[in-house]
Amino acid sequence: MDAIGRDRLRLREVPIPSPGQREVLVKVAAVSLNHRDKMVIESGRGLPITFPFTPGSDLAGTVVALGEGVTRFSIGDEVISTFTPDWIDGVRRGNARTPSYRTLGGYYPGVLADHVAFPEDWFVRAPATLDHAEASTLPCAGLTAWFALVERGRLHAGETVLVEGTGGVALFALQIAKAHGAEVIVSGTVEKLARARALGADHGIDRRREDWVDAVLGITADRGADHILELVGGPHLGKAIQVAAVGGRIHQIGALAGFDLAAPAMPLMLKDVTIQGIGTGHRRALEDLVRAVDRMGLKPVIDARYPLGDLAAALDHLDRGAFGKIVIEMA
Repeated sequence: MDAIGRDRLRLREVPIPSPGQREVLVKVAAVSLNHRDKMVIESGRGLPITFPFTPGSDLAGTVVALGEGVTRFSIGDEVISTFTPDWIDGVRRGNARTPSYRTLGGYYPGVLADHVAFPEDWFVRAPATLDHAEASTLPCAGLTAWFALVERGRLHAGETVLVEGTGGVALFALQIAKAHGAEVIVSGTVEKLARARALGADHGIDRRREDWVDAVLGITADRGADHILELVGGPHLGKAIQVAAVGGRIHQIGALAGFDLAAPAMPLMLKDVTIQGIGTGHRRALEDLVRAVDRMGLKPVIDARYPLGDLAAALDHLDRGAFGKIVIEMA
């Protein structure tokens, strides 16, 4: 891209980069698309973008060359990118005035390219049980669900998890929750709920035909949900508080209905509800997720795979909504 906007996307041939000090050259095999990537392309999201700019954040590929001083990888290693490269563990960088938002395909260059040369610390080893397209879905969507439920939420067997929608984060949350022995409620359109049940969902709510709050309270016999993956934002947070169990946790992830959140204070306080903001997660948690994927046999849900030349069609598919993830496969 030489400017903001979908109409400024162009395929260009440039020299293959050479890895510098402590960098690795990765031959990219697949790139998973996120709604956030689409927003960066269309609006820039106020990020300090330097042109020409390559979008995209989530890759899977193979290390093909090493810069001087590399110790974490060898040639031939299969790797995936980290969405927030500077966040290795613990609390993310930034302060109260300026929280950090330094991600690939935004603050840093993106990954929709045949090859990328990045610092070795920006990668982790890919799962042994997934192909490149499947592995590319982990750095943002997979990690976000894992970080919410496992890293921050300490999910355990017997709890009830409410998942809003059937996109990438939502379906990862469904699979992770079931693997931990939780009961899962999924809200979505009727045509997608049957597919969610096939993945293990215990209950489905048709959000177009049912009162969402009444449906959740009915399913749980008024107990409410212990964990809520809040992917809508705006005033919908208020509904999440209504259906949260006493002592429940709301993992605020999405803002499809707006970034200005609104909610009633009284049930929030009386039910001792915790609202946890989730902005993906750190590298150590991604490494934990990779190990868990291999041990659990988790298979990411991919709705469609496109070649790089069909990026425009892939973005249109993202606009329409996907059941799981959309992946660009490199030739």
